[in-house]
Amino acid sequence: MYRVNKPIEFSVSRRSFGIGAAALIASSAFTPAFASVGGFVDQTWQRAKARGVSKRVFDIAMGDFKPIGSVLELSKKQPEFVSTAADYVVKRVSDARIGTGHEMRGEWAKTLKAVSERYGVQGEIILAIWGIETNFGGFLGGTNTVHALATLAYGGYRTDFFGSELITSLEILEGGHVRAKDMVGSWAGAMGLPQFMPSSFMKYAVDFKGDGHKDIWGSVPDAQASIANYLKSFGWRAGETWGYEVKLARDFNYQNVWQGLTATLGDWRGVGVVRANGKPFPRDSDTARLYMPMGGNGPVFAVLPNFGVIKRYNNSDSYALAVGHLADRILGGKGFSVAWPKDTALNADGRKQVQAKLLKKGYEIGKPDGEIGPKTRAAVIDWQTRAGLLPDGHVSGNLLNALS
Repeated sequence: MYRVNKPIEFSVSRRSFGIGAAALIASSAFTPAFASVGGFVDQTWQRAKARGVSKRVFDIAMGDFKPIGSVLELSKKQPEFVSTAADYVVKRVSDARIGTGHEMRGEWAKTLKAVSERYGVQGEIILAIWGIETNFGGFLGGTNTVHALATLAYGGYRTDFFGSELITSLEILEGGHVRAKDMVGSWAGAMGLPQFMPSSFMKYAVDFKGDGHKDIWGSVPDAQASIANYLKSFGWRAGETWGYEVKLARDFNYQNVWQGLTATLGDWRGVGVVRANGKPFPRDSDTARLYMPMGGNGPVFAVLPNFGVIKRYNNSDSYALAVGHLADRILGGKGFSVAWPKDTALNADGRKQVQAKLLKKGYEIGKPDGEIGPKTRAAVIDWQTRAGLLPDGHVSGNLLNALS
């Protein structure tokens, strides 16, 4: 049986992150918002002209526009399963990608040093984002950005957002940063080596090589500096890492994880949180929260403010963990000290089943809704304690099986 302490009284970190470099797309029905393609093109031209786009540039980019069928299909796809953090990280931090990262670190050492000195972002973090976004330029996405955005806007799929990105993409072409045929990216409009949306390009893209063009498609220096500038703009802390894998005391109160408590590493150490590799924290004054993606039997992390900055690129804890871990591996670090447990993630229906089983066991948590709030979490921890299990409050396939 594991003893549960009272939560330590640290300030609660309220996290709110917006969409970063890549658009986070929700599934939606696709219904054309315009009577004809010609009418849509004419309206787009009027908007583009008002923003200073020339007819020559517009015709080259949009003159032969036809909605792209594959983009329509991708916009309607529903996710079929929920992946675990282990699935996500293992897929993206592969031996091959780590090896390529080592090679890129050597090949671009001079550029990375210059970029890091200007923006205060470590080179390995820049490499990790580049590696995860486009496999170090191996796959930029082969979809014409203007036509992809036009397809989404024409079809009524988040028309205001994608319509605005479409006009911005035309402004980028007008600025001469890239030719229309070379402006390629994902089906949802994320472009180039760093996978910037057009609006992000306008705010954060950098002409690091100094030739008058912000070429995030063909220039590695421009792309690396743009990634660094993006992170710096959202508060990257120079000289700090993203986080550490940690080990928790046997009687650790896991409510400290789920309440999102933020404390100094020194204070965390005072309640039994230590680095998994046995080394001391470099600075006890750094602040962190705990992140436990697959329960207390799997890897646990103390994540610093830079972890949240990475999430501005892609609002996902798993993404930020993959970036941070790949960066560490590129530096020569080892894998996690604790292996990923064999477990499955639950979709909304699975989480409702967990709640229904807790209700049957007498826990007053309200109607099952698939949202794991404080009442459900507290009930899980209490039931795990009574059942002689690790009271980590983690809701997953293993918990659902144990409750049966």
